[in-house]
Amino acid sequence: MRVISFLALGLAAVSISAPAYAAQAGGGAARFEVTSLRAVRPILVKTVADLEKKDLAAAKVDMANYDSAWNGVEVYVSTRSEAVYNDIEHNWQTKVTEAVNKPNADAAAVHADATSMLAAYDAMLAMVEKAPPLNRLYDDVARLRIERAHLREVNPALKAGNLANARASFSAFDDNWDNIEDLVKERSREAYDAIEKGMVTIERQLMPAAPNTDEVSATVTAVMTEYNKIVTQVTREATAAK
Repeated sequence: MRVISFLALGLAAVSISAPAYAAQAGGGAARFEVTSLRAVRPILVKTVADLEKKDLAAAKVDMANYDSAWNGVEVYVSTRSEAVYNDIEHNWQTKVTEAVNKPNADAAAVHADATSMLAAYDAMLAMVEKAPPLNRLYDDVARLRIERAHLREVNPALKAGNLANARASFSAFDDNWDNIEDLVKERSREAYDAIEKGMVTIERQLMPAAPNTDEVSATVTAVMTEYNKIVTQVTREATAAK
């Protein structure tokens, strides 16, 4: 299970990123789209490093972290180029993820694929930096999805019996909710109130040393359903405006 928050990794992006890549940063590097995509890159750098050390267990955690982080920002890539998106997600990510989850995986072979995945990611970043900005609503979609990624981690952690990770992921969602709650409230007061009420319930349900995981999971699912309504609505707005 994941042991390092992908957001913590993202905050370290500047120090982890290769100097050659940092030198490419141009006038578009400060856009939210670019900084958000770049924040995911250190996870792939760590994956390559862990595989070079033949640490498959760490690489497995890395790829779980990557999947969570990528889910927040992938909308930018799929909007700009379906081919690039498919290559990163359905080609390289699938190959590396399936490989690190196999018993007795060949670390050297997986390392080669992870290195290719990082190269594909860097090519995508170069493309995005040079491209004109998408309409601002795509940034709202990404903000909602980045925040949602924390909540998406809760139920898998509960299913795996990892209460510490479930609590940490929900706390991250709760801590960052203030940053995007107005986006939700503007679209639907009903959804906003349901999410707020559900968050209070989840916090209470997670307090016991041995919480009823079925009840927690059901509440998380209900909150996710309301949240996804807003993600869908803002995504439609962004698509219609482009």
